[in-house]
Amino acid sequence: MDTYEIIEKIKKQGKIEKGTNEVTKAIERGTAKLVVYAGDVEPKEIVQHLPILCKEKKIPCKEVDNKQKLGMAVGLPVSTSSIAVIDLGGVDISQLK
Repeated sequence: MDTYEIIEKIKKQGKIEKGTNEVTKAIERGTAKLVVYAGDVEPKEIVQHLPILCKEKKIPCKEVDNKQKLGMAVGLPVSTSSIAVIDLGGVDISQLK
């Protein structure tokens, strides 16, 4: 299962925060269970702090290739630079590639 498919499953069963500001807050609060950010975000500074914060808080962090596909995976009509999974909804994220 690829990351986008797992995110789509979580969207149906769990809770997801969208956008870098909300994701950063979720990491700092310790409510994020998984963070996913897009590698094609310009400028890179928008998301480059996320992996560092996640490492400090011991939160799994994954880069995907496309912000448009990331937005679609969470049900948005627009692209999104990053998402934080707050509630996994019973989805097993150990399958992440």
